[in-house]
Amino acid sequence: MINFEIRNTISTDLVRLAAIDHSVNTDYVWQVDLSRDAGQVSVSLREIRLPRTIRIDYPRPPEELADTFHIRPMLSVMNGMEAIAYVRLTDTMVPHAVWITDVVVGRPVRGQGIGKKLIAAAEEWGVKRNLRRSIIEVQSKNAPAIRMLQKMGFEFCGYNDQYYTSRDVALFFSRAIY
Repeated sequence: MINFEIRNTISTDLVRLAAIDHSVNTDYVWQVDLSRDAGQVSVSLREIRLPRTIRIDYPRPPEELADTFHIRPMLSVMNGMEAIAYVRLTDTMVPHAVWITDVVVGRPVRGQGIGKKLIAAAEEWGVKRNLRRSIIEVQSKNAPAIRMLQKMGFEFCGYNDQYYTSRDVALFFSRAIY
């Protein structure tokens, strides 16, 4: 287990954070099934196994971190001077909720609980602001992140079929925070 610190991001972190490998490899994707009947709309998600492993590029260019740094809070995970992960968040998207837009963990340190700790830190940030919910957006292709959110007790709460500039589907998951 590595030794790390979660702290507010400072401007000198941005180049190192952008250099983190943001891509994900997966054998699964989540498919959104929408059915409409008179007076009723149903949405369901199903996990689909792919014929081979695919690499998924991150939906936002990491080089653009600096463009939103001054308007969207970020927390960085540092191992000494090495930036290994970050989360971006806001409290202006949905009333009474911390909206988590990015949870990025560098490839060499994935699977060590850092993503969960980042989400917990983002929720702590929300609790200090008297927020009641956390909402996380994730690509429907990012099966590892979706599984982590489900294990953490997050529930599916919506989707947008053309959310990212790449036109990828965004899934939204939420849970109460106290």
